[in-house]
Amino acid sequence: MEARSRNAAERWSPSPEASRVVQQIHAMLHPRNIVLVGATDKPGNYAERIWNNLIKYGFEGGLYPVNSKRETIWGVPCYKDFASLPDKPDHVLVLVPARFAVQVIRDAAAAGARSATIVTSGFSELQDDESQRLAVELQRAIRETGLAVTGPNCLGNLSAGEKLFTNIDDRVVTMEAGPVAIAGQSGAIVMAIRQALEDRGIGVGYMVTTGNEAGLETTDLMNYFAIDPSIRVIVVYLEGVRDTKAFREACKAARAAGKPVIAIKLGASEGGRAAAMAHTGALAGSIESFDAISAREGVIRARGLDELVETTECFVHAALPKGPRLAAVTLSGGKRGLLIDAFSAAGLNFANLSPAASEKLAKMLGPGSIVGNPLDAGFAAVVDPSVYIQSIKIMIDDPDTDIVIIDAELPKAPHELRERNLRRVDEMAASAGKPVIYISTMSIGFTEFTKGLRQSLPHIAVMQGLDRAVGAIKALIEYAELAKNVPEIASSSSASARATLERLLKSATGAALDEVSSKKLLKAYGIPVSKEAIARTPSEAVKIAKTIGFPVVAKVVSAEILHKSDVGGVVLNINSAAEVRKAFDQISARVKKLKNKPKIDGILIAQQVKADLELVVGTALDAEMGPVVLFGTGGVEIELMKDVALAGAPLDAIEAKKLIGRTKAGVKLRGYRGKPALHEASVVKALIGLSNIMADAGNRIASIDVNPFLVNSRAGVAVDGLIVLNNETAKATGSH
Repeated sequence: MEARSRNAAERWSPSPEASRVVQQIHAMLHPRNIVLVGATDKPGNYAERIWNNLIKYGFEGGLYPVNSKRETIWGVPCYKDFASLPDKPDHVLVLVPARFAVQVIRDAAAAGARSATIVTSGFSELQDDESQRLAVELQRAIRETGLAVTGPNCLGNLSAGEKLFTNIDDRVVTMEAGPVAIAGQSGAIVMAIRQALEDRGIGVGYMVTTGNEAGLETTDLMNYFAIDPSIRVIVVYLEGVRDTKAFREACKAARAAGKPVIAIKLGASEGGRAAAMAHTGALAGSIESFDAISAREGVIRARGLDELVETTECFVHAALPKGPRLAAVTLSGGKRGLLIDAFSAAGLNFANLSPAASEKLAKMLGPGSIVGNPLDAGFAAVVDPSVYIQSIKIMIDDPDTDIVIIDAELPKAPHELRERNLRRVDEMAASAGKPVIYISTMSIGFTEFTKGLRQSLPHIAVMQGLDRAVGAIKALIEYAELAKNVPEIASSSSASARATLERLLKSATGAALDEVSSKKLLKAYGIPVSKEAIARTPSEAVKIAKTIGFPVVAKVVSAEILHKSDVGGVVLNINSAAEVRKAFDQISARVKKLKNKPKIDGILIAQQVKADLELVVGTALDAEMGPVVLFGTGGVEIELMKDVALAGAPLDAIEAKKLIGRTKAGVKLRGYRGKPALHEASVVKALIGLSNIMADAGNRIASIDVNPFLVNSRAGVAVDGLIVLNNETAKATGSH
C-alpha cells in the first residue's frame, strides 16, 4: 500500500535539542511507513492480526509486507526484502523466528529504518543457553545499529493520532488521541489497562508494550511522554527498575512538566540476601524501597489495576486542588457515614463550611437534612431537584472548600432529569477552580450509554468504588502539594569521615564489621554513640565500668556473631564490680558452647543509657532501587511492630524530619499526650549520618542496623550497631 497524507498528530515534533532517544521514540510512534517482516496469512497468526488492525483503523502511511516466498499476500504485493520495497523502510515489525531476528535488525538499519518492534519471543525470557546467546547478540545489534527497538517478546504499540495499532488485540479500539499514555513490559497487562480506560471513556493517545526491553525501556518512554504536549497523565507497568538514576530522571521530567506518573509495580522481593541479615534489610523489601524513592519524585503507585483506573480517571478529569479541604453532598445519612469513615481512615477530613454556606443550606433545606459537611441534603433535595442542584452549587462556591465530592453514579440508561443535572454540575465545575468528583460507593459498571454520557462531561471526575476513590483523591491532594522540581541531595560528610570509612572497609575481612569498628564508623559520621571500651579480662572490664560509671552493659565482640542477644551475648543492668566479673564469665562461657566456635575479640563494656524511647535507625542497599534509610520504633519487637518508614539516601535535615513524621515513633518523639518532646535533633543527625555512609560507600555496604537508638529529652545515643558488608562472605552467610 502506498503512503498517504501525513497525519495532523505529527505537527508536533521534539525540538532538535531533545535527546536522541526521544527523537527515536517519536520516529517509532509517528513513522512514514510500516514494514511487516515475516508476513504470513496462516489463520490466527500475529502477523495477520497486526495487518488487519492497521487496515481496520486506517494507518495513513505506507504498509509493506515482506516474505521472500510470496509475491502477494492479503490482496497486496508482498516484497522479498528491504531492497525491493518501493520506499525506504521506516518502522519494522519483526515477526520472524528468534534465530533470524538479529539479522533482520541489522538489515533494517542498513536499509535506512529508524525503528523496530520485535514481536518475536525466544530470547532472555527463556533459560536455555541458545536463547540467552540470542539475547546477547540482539542487544549488541541494537547498540551497534542505533535503531530504536521495542521488544522482543512484546505485543505491539498504539499511536492513536496516527491510527497506528501494531498490536494483536482484536477488540474494538477507539482511535482517540486522548491525554493518557501507557507503557510497560507486560503486553497483556498494558492492553488490559488500555481497554479498561477505554471502557470508562478515557482516551489513550499512546500504548507501548516494551517486552524484554533489549532496546528501549519503559523509562525512555516516560521521558518522551513527559515532553509530548498531547499527554497529561503517564501510566506505567514496571516489572523491575534496571537503572534507578535514569528512572528518577524520567520521573523528574514528568514532574517538571506537571504530568503525574501512575505506576503498577510488580514484586515485593527480599532484595539481596545479605541485607536480610540485619533488621533493616529484612524490613526494607523492594516494593517499600520503590515507594520510598519514587514517591519523592511524585510517582503514584496503585495497589491494583482497579485502583490504577480510578486514579487515572481522577487525574485526567480533576484539576489539582489548592488544598486538602474536602466537601461532600449526599442524599443519605448512611452514605454520609460511609464517606466520613472512609476518608478519615485515609487521614483526610471534611472541612467546616463557611458560616455563609451553612446559613444558606439551613434556610433552604429545613428539617430532615443534616446541614454540615458532608451534607445530607435529605428529603428537600429528593422532592425538589432544583434544591439538590443549589446545594451542590453552595458547596462548590464555598471558599472554605478545595474539593467537592458528590455521592451519585451515572445512569445506565437515558434519564432526562439526571442527565440535565449532570450537565449543570459539569458547567459549574468548568468555572469552579476546584475539582468536582462524582463517586459511586460501589462499582456499578458502564453501559454503552454511560460511556457516551461520561464523555460529554469533561469537567467532572466520575469514580467507582469508595475505597479506590479515596486513595485516588488522596494521591491528587499529595501530588498537588509536591514541589514541581525536587532538588538533588548530596552527601554532606567530612573528609575525615570518608577516610575512616575507607580505612575500615579496606581492613574488613568478615561478613560484617564488629561492634567496635561499626561504632567507630558511626561516630566518625556524627552519629552519637554510647561511652564504651573493649575488655579482654574480667579485671579490665571492672576498670572500664568504673571509669564509665554504673549501670553498664556487657556485650560480646565478634564479627562472627551478628545478633548478640540471640546467643546470650548481652547482659544488662550491671551495677557493681562483682556483677561485671559475673557477666564477663557468663558471656564467655555461653559463646564457647556455640557450635560454630566464633572468634571472640573481647567483651564490650558500655554505658547503659536511660531512655524514654527505643528507636531503630538504619540503611539498606536495595537490590533494585539502591540505598534507602529506615526509621521507626525499635527494640526486640521491631519485626512485630513494623512501625517503620523508608526514604531514599542521602538525606538532608528536611527530608530526615519528613521521614520521622511518617511514623508513630515520630509522634512520640515530638511529645504525645502531654509528655515532653524528646531529643529529635540527635535522631536527625543519626539519619543524615547513616545516609551519608551509604552514599559514600557506593555498593560496598549491604545494610546498617542501629537497634536500639535510645533517646530521652536531652540526648540520643546509638547503643548497638551492625554494619553488614556487600561482599562474598556476607552473601555466603546470608544464603544459609
